Formats: sequence, C-alpha cells, structure tokens
Amino acid sequence: VQLVESGGGLVQAGGSLRLSCAASGSTFSTNAMAWYRQAPGKQRELVAHITSAPGSTNYADSVKGRFTISRDNRKNTMYLQMNSLKPEDTAVYYCNAEGVAVVAGIPHAFNTWGQGTQVTVSS
Repeated sequence: VQLVESGGGLVQAGGSLRLSCAASGSTFSTNAMAWYRQAPGKQRELVAHITSAPGSTNYADSVKGRFTISRDNRKNTMYLQMNSLKPEDTAVYYCNAEGVAVVAGIPHAFNTWGQGTQVTVSS
C-alpha cells in the first residue's frame, strides 16, 4: 500500500490549506488513518486521527477548532482542512495508515507512511 500526500505550500498566517492523502495498491482496507507533522529540530507529533466507519476523530490540542480531518473511503483518500494557520504550524506533514492488505490471497497487516508535504506559514 502506498500513500501520496499533496496540497502543501506557502501561506500567510490566518490562511487555509487542504492536504490530501491518497492510498493505492493491491486489495486492501484501511482502518485508522492519521496526520502527523514534524517541524525542524522537533519530534514527529500526531496532529489528527480518524478511524474507519463511522469515522471517529481526535485532534492535538494545538489544532482543535482549526483543523478538520476527514476521509472518503470510496476514493481511499484522507483530507486535512487547515484553517487559521499559524507560523507554528510550519512543518512537514505526513499521513499514516494502518489496515490489512491481501497479497496472494493472504492477509497482511500494514502500517505505512507517505513521503510528506511541506507546509510553511509566514507571519
């Protein structure tokens, strides 16, 4: 299973961005998906998490009320709508997915990461 993020970029403080994470590969189903971020010199941190149907969500305190995570299971795509962006949101954002992939008829659990997309918020 491969994950590809898109939607990062440069935005002014107070602006918005929408990140996407598309999953592809052989027969698979995803359970939980999440967005993480890593700023220079800091550890990777969880930003938002969403389960499969019915799609329960949770957020880091620093983004609550500003970011919204969602997923479209038909498209195998997850989104992160980021509003009221702050300079401290600047980081590389990574998507993560865990689930089960069927290879040669045998189910395998997986936990995989995307390559990351840069988000830069200027003051």
